[in-house]
Amino acid sequence: MRKSVRQWRRLPLHHRHGSRGFTLLEVLVSLLVLSIGLIGVAGLQLLGVSNSRDAYFRTQAVMLSYDISDRMRANQDAVDSASYSGNAGTLNSNCRSTTGCTPAQMAGDDVALWKLALAALPGGEGVVCIDSTFDDGSGEGSPACDGVGNQYAVKVWWDDDRNAATDKERLVTVVVP
Repeated sequence: MRKSVRQWRRLPLHHRHGSRGFTLLEVLVSLLVLSIGLIGVAGLQLLGVSNSRDAYFRTQAVMLSYDISDRMRANQDAVDSASYSGNAGTLNSNCRSTTGCTPAQMAGDDVALWKLALAALPGGEGVVCIDSTFDDGSGEGSPACDGVGNQYAVKVWWDDDRNAATDKERLVTVVVP
């Protein structure tokens, strides 16, 4: 049934023309709110990726420090004679053959292989030393090992943000023979 002209004039303006949707201003505001939300989501995604990368590097450092610690436990004679402390490492193929080598040579080979494995970390470097103050040192060039006590410190450094101007990350594992 059709409405008469008189009934049509009594209806409010928005009822006369029916629902025509959003105005242009409402669409622009909703697009602005949506874009701000998407920028926030993108920022969270970048933060998540960065934290995942940091966790990966730290996990690698822990695994590498456990690797040299296990090598030390397997070569107790070299640990007792402090052959691991401050050892720069020298590869010795006899230690990986049936020829064999001395415990001190094995310690040098262990440290050399460990330092090669540290290359998996960006700017990775490390040192094994006898130390009474474990959580110090700024890198392989200045590890701050005092040689006091009977506990070994396995110190690993890496460049977490790949910026040489900032301090490196450090992980210290204490090995008690």
